[in-house]
Amino acid sequence: MKKAILATKVGMTQIFNEDGMLIPVTVLQAGPCYVTQIKTVENDGYSAVQVGFVDKKEKIVNKDKAGKKEVVHRHGVNKPQQGHFKKAGVSAKRYVREFKFENAEEYTLAQEIKADIFEVGDKIDASAISKGKGFQGAIKRHGQSRGPMAHGSKYHRHAGSNGACSSPSRVFKGKKMPGHMGCEAITVKNLEVVRVDAEKNLLLVKGAVPGPKKALVTIKETTKVEA
Repeated sequence: MKKAILATKVGMTQIFNEDGMLIPVTVLQAGPCYVTQIKTVENDGYSAVQVGFVDKKEKIVNKDKAGKKEVVHRHGVNKPQQGHFKKAGVSAKRYVREFKFENAEEYTLAQEIKADIFEVGDKIDASAISKGKGFQGAIKRHGQSRGPMAHGSKYHRHAGSNGACSSPSRVFKGKKMPGHMGCEAITVKNLEVVRVDAEKNLLLVKGAVPGPKKALVTIKETTKVEA
């Protein structure tokens, strides 16, 4: 892997290409990311680049109800993290991730990684946590078919039979049933970059990217090349 970046999902829109074709795209705020650590085979056993994304306040201080005493909340950055970012020479970051670049030794601490590392036409893989949809039935969760909706029917949106009664007398593991849906790590492969705005650090990717708006999205060059 030679190219990767962290991004937040802005939303979806549509653009027209040079031939006048309408293309649905997902807008991603990609970077800027800053190198916070360089891992080497000698020190860490493997080669990788650690990057930070989105600034974070080191301390969150508010006044109490009387408006006199200051209250320090624990949502800031703890002392070990402060030392880590200070050593790298960057401000505190909300998201920290590692990328195993092939040219990791070429990076330097506090180096800026921006959206212009990608070009129009590049193929990428987008990873994020999917939208949470709560408890859902088998039809919405697994795409199962419903039963007759007539008045005499007693089977409408139920999951149906769970298996034979006498043998094996149990429900097999992995049976598709109602339950919690969403909030899963999803990777969509082989998406195409259709536009790059280097000044605003925006990537326009053809098609849908997993996750809700403002979700953290990891963008890597694709591992699946299609003709």
